[in-house]
Amino acid sequence: MPTGVVPDLDALMQSLPDDSLVVEPDRMANYRWDRAHDPDAGMPLAVVRATCTEDVQAAVRFASAHGIPVVTRGAGTGLSGGSSAVDGCIVVSTERMRAIEVDPNTRTATVGPGLMNGEVKAAVAEHGLWYPPDPSSFEICSIGGNVATNAGGLCCAKYGVTTDYVLGMTVVLADGTAVELGGPRLKDVAGLSLTKLFVGSEGTLGIITRVVLRLLPAPRIPATLVATFGTLEAACTAVLAITRRMRPSMLEFMDKASINAVEDMTRMGLDRDAEALLVMQSDEPTGFAAVEIAAMAKFCEASGATEVFSTDDPDEGEAFVTARRIAIPAIERRGSLLLEDVGVPVPRLGDLVMGIATISRAHDVEIAVIAHAADGNTHPLIVFDPMDAEQKSRAQAAYGEVMELAVGLGGTITGEHGVGRLKKPWLGLYLGDDVMALNRRIKNALDPDGILNPGCVL
Repeated sequence: MPTGVVPDLDALMQSLPDDSLVVEPDRMANYRWDRAHDPDAGMPLAVVRATCTEDVQAAVRFASAHGIPVVTRGAGTGLSGGSSAVDGCIVVSTERMRAIEVDPNTRTATVGPGLMNGEVKAAVAEHGLWYPPDPSSFEICSIGGNVATNAGGLCCAKYGVTTDYVLGMTVVLADGTAVELGGPRLKDVAGLSLTKLFVGSEGTLGIITRVVLRLLPAPRIPATLVATFGTLEAACTAVLAITRRMRPSMLEFMDKASINAVEDMTRMGLDRDAEALLVMQSDEPTGFAAVEIAAMAKFCEASGATEVFSTDDPDEGEAFVTARRIAIPAIERRGSLLLEDVGVPVPRLGDLVMGIATISRAHDVEIAVIAHAADGNTHPLIVFDPMDAEQKSRAQAAYGEVMELAVGLGGTITGEHGVGRLKKPWLGLYLGDDVMALNRRIKNALDPDGILNPGCVL
């Protein structure tokens, strides 16, 4: 579209259901940012609140014809700026695409991208089934966003991440064509693995309008183990000892800053003096779970745990899991956050956590660390005052150094939140020139005009 020329939106409006096209600036303001609060987010030309695949096709065809950028948005809970609006774009919101059909015979669910992760869990639970991926924000994050970023969560150490449960999808491509990929089949290797290509693509290759999810039988009630440690090193030693020998259904890490932030919010009696806390669970059958919990307790004690506590009570166990889930909003009470998502091989977890502590001291900024410890995926949370320009600058420097540290330890700049716009400057450092070039070739092949989520990832 030529600079300064605003297309007539009447044709787009006529191709959509009533009240699907939003053009009022005050209403569009709610669609500008995701939870990362990207300061460079732009103002959309319009927002399309799609109700079906055909609505998405209409929006993309209009955008393609006029050279307008398209940014796809789910629930807006992303943490990397992946759904931040750009000036003059069309935001395609999937919030109204909420259909769900559960097939207990194939153990699959066909869902709209606008459904919340928690809503899918609840719906399939009525059939004695379970959808395992469980980000901490599962109650407020959408399936479409989960697929777009290949989200993980607290159960991923044993049960994997979103891509392990996506069997098929409908995708609208950059020219408005809708393609059907995969389906309710557990084994299907015909052709290239295109379904997996779109998982984690963050809206840069196409817009996902329907997803076929693989389900598991309902999980057993887990037993829970909680251990506190006087040093970060001791906690990381325990993590490595456990993961070398077993596969717990949960193994989560919180450092002192996050422990105290959660205790400030909950007053549940967490040890404020502990340098680290591990929350572990086993969902093995009765008897076997007790053996696994006892073994993990031994590893924690041998690694120097100051206190070890176990429980079979589901409510008591869930209280500790909830404490881990609310860590980010608890820390957010202290100030604005720069949220990271770096991961390393589990044997390097201690080097990463202690390296982050060194970066925190060097830049005189608080960095709280929580982690899906069993797979080495950490979430360093850099706290700063956005009104203090000098502190903000130190925080941003620390942000970059944490990612460089992770890459230097053989790790990644993102384990489950996506690259978005905020981590894009470090993607080349992680991938290298040849792989970056290959990524761009794929992007150019599927989106030759570059209208899909420009500025995101690549």
